[in-house]
Amino acid sequence: MNNKIIIINGPNLNLLGEREQSQYGSITFEKLRENCKKKSQELNLDVEFTQSNVEGELVDIIQDSRNKFDGIIINAAAFTHTSVAIRDALEIFKKPIIELHISNIYKREEFRQKSLISDIVTGGIFGLGANGYILAIISMHKLLKNEN
Repeated sequence: MNNKIIIINGPNLNLLGEREQSQYGSITFEKLRENCKKKSQELNLDVEFTQSNVEGELVDIIQDSRNKFDGIIINAAAFTHTSVAIRDALEIFKKPIIELHISNIYKREEFRQKSLISDIVTGGIFGLGANGYILAIISMHKLLKNEN
């Protein structure tokens, strides 16, 4: 079974627990990483958890993932709405990709309601808080086992 995934986080997610708790909850980035690693281990998935505030770094991570990982879970954060470069890199990946957002982008400001990546990913999870990461890991596990 394929079992190597990467969870990619975009700008400002490193400040979880400090920023807009009404939108993102009180979980810290480190606690989120810990929860994801624990769930991945339970499912026998090898997970890398990464974050960058720099668009070009995220593009490099996605490009490098082509030969290292069987699936991507991505919370591109603000770049969801602006980055054609991230979209293009994801489109080249050609393996399962889950788009993830802690808040429901479709219930937020108008400029956040457009995702440049939703139409090229395998599926998406929106508005379920930090638990969305756990659901994404479970879903990716099933995708990789061809159970979806």
